Amino acid sequence: MKINVEVECTPEEARRAMGLPDFTPVHDHYIGMLLESLEKGASPEMLDQMMRSWAPMGEAGLGMWRQLFDLAGTTSKKG
Repeated sequence: MKINVEVECTPEEARRAMGLPDFTPVHDHYIGMLLESLEKGASPEMLDQMMRSWAPMGEAGLGMWRQLFDLAGTTSKKG
């Protein structure tokens, strides 16, 4: 037996229904810091370093995501 259930809701409603925390204030603060840096005339190198320091696990976290995307790219080309 197979049963399909469709639920129509916004991402906010889904987050609340699943009991997940609201990270909107953190996201807004992060974006605010990025915009402030851009307004001050940050160089590309400075932005790169800033993003690396803000990323979870720093450089290791970025490397993990890079490997994941590389793997996904090579997998999709095979199929």
